[in-house]
Amino acid sequence: MILRTATRADLPAVLALLADEERVVDPASVVVDEAYERAFAAIESDRRNELLVLVEGETVLGCLQATYIPGLGKHGAERVLIEAVRIRADRRGGGLGRELMKRAVDRARLRGCGLVQLTSNKRRTDAHRFYASLGFARSHDGFKLAL
Repeated sequence: MILRTATRADLPAVLALLADEERVVDPASVVVDEAYERAFAAIESDRRNELLVLVEGETVLGCLQATYIPGLGKHGAERVLIEAVRIRADRRGGGLGRELMKRAVDRARLRGCGLVQLTSNKRRTDAHRFYASLGFARSHDGFKLAL
């Protein structure tokens, strides 16, 4: 398995992973519209953003987005925000999520980040247990305002 930066060719597979957590969505059925194209181009061109994919052969098994945030906290150390973590529904339970997160944390550590943070929907209780098993602590409450 390889963890690498996503390419435009990976976009349908990534969108398929994000479309439904409970079942495998065929990437060929995903419509990549202009909004997705713009968002991917913005991520790809921003050195503070990475869309990472875990790939086996030609198959995208998992993905996440890492956003590196400069700040004054932690003595000026960058932090990384990890979001949109997904593993294909038919490949869960075999350690792929753990491997994906380990590699993402290693990348952040090599970059000099002082903190890894993530958000997760409150309804994703299995994901919360998973993140806790990786050593993540529930230290803050998050708030969102839909615009």
